[in-house]
Amino acid sequence: MTTATPTVAIAYHSGYGHTAVLAEAVARGAAAGGAEVVRIAVDTITEEQWAQLDAADAIVFGSPTYMGTASAAFHTFAENSSKRWFTNAWKDKLAAGFTNSASKSGDKLHTLQFFTVLAAQHGMQWVNLGLHPGWNSSTASEEDINRLGFFLGAAAQSNNDQGPEGVHKADIATAEHLGERVAKQAVVLVAGRTALGL
Repeated sequence: MTTATPTVAIAYHSGYGHTAVLAEAVARGAAAGGAEVVRIAVDTITEEQWAQLDAADAIVFGSPTYMGTASAAFHTFAENSSKRWFTNAWKDKLAAGFTNSASKSGDKLHTLQFFTVLAAQHGMQWVNLGLHPGWNSSTASEEDINRLGFFLGAAAQSNNDQGPEGVHKADIATAEHLGERVAKQAVVLVAGRTALGL
């Protein structure tokens, strides 16, 4: 039995380039996990790209955290996705999320929670990070994967006086892990549907 390769779409907004670095990392991880990958900048989304989201097996949401939530551009995208809500176009797809801010906490959790509510409204199935926290003991290191200790999704911290080149390597590795995890879950989902004839 041949199973189709799943598609993972990354729908993100990046204000200053930091979140784009994370989107690239998620894409690399998803490709390594066996998925075809589509990256879509939601502030310039086209009708063709909306169709790509509709056809994807998983959608990973990404945005910087501004003033305690996702960016205005991402909120506009989320509101515009209501056309898909009316038709259940994204129902039962996988969903996941990632975000970045300048502070170690920076209320990033609220942005990830916003993504989970958006996914739930669409009837999607959330994929969490699936990692224990790093950098939380005297023998741990800032270089640990999931160094900021988030569970719901991938969270990154980038200094506000540095450009995209300043995105922390451990946070990039965490985003890659998320992409690979989503892709592997999508492989299972597609194989299951194929086996059941769904």
